[in-house]
Amino acid sequence: MEYNETNSPTHTRTSPSSPQPRETVPLRAPTNQSFLKEIVKFSIIAALIVIPVRLFIAQPFIVSGASMEPTFKTGQYLIVDQLSYSFEPPLRGDVIIFRYPRDPSKFFIKRVIGLPGETVQLRGKDVVIENKEHPSGFILDESYLEEENKVSANTTIELKDTEYFVMGDNRRESSDSRIWGPLSEEYLVGRAFLRLFPITGNIILPGKIEQTYE
Repeated sequence: MEYNETNSPTHTRTSPSSPQPRETVPLRAPTNQSFLKEIVKFSIIAALIVIPVRLFIAQPFIVSGASMEPTFKTGQYLIVDQLSYSFEPPLRGDVIIFRYPRDPSKFFIKRVIGLPGETVQLRGKDVVIENKEHPSGFILDESYLEEENKVSANTTIELKDTEYFVMGDNRRESSDSRIWGPLSEEYLVGRAFLRLFPITGNIILPGKIEQTYE
């Protein structure tokens, strides 16, 4: 406290201190090197996800040819389920994708007609299946086929325990087990699971037959 000439006390005012500005850190643009690192990291993660899916679970397949018309037509885009047949075998009527036995670099799409251990007889336009449950044979119901796509034949094929008899829905245009023999299970790839393009008919399990096979 101070006193002035009149002996009256005076107080000295002190101004509050002004806040000091905080230090700012300038933002830096990502360098080309860090950007490339992120791209590489993303590519590796994507590959770790996509490659196992493609190899072991599912893969795309584009239909080519008229052998499965009208069920499937050229240019249709399918997703093939590669996993299910690791746990259970194909059923009669399944639409499967497999490697062509005479040239494994090519892929075919057909329908399963005969199962391992069965005898398949082609009698005219009928297919007769002989197995343990039906030693005298039964005529396969193929009402899903268009009459104009059927052809007459007369042959008998006995399947081993690892073989399937497959045919296309368009018998006039199909190269199948009638020509090159039974399909060994080692050539199986998977079943037609999704039809992505065009979106017509059944999208899930396209070509599935709504009937019970013996």
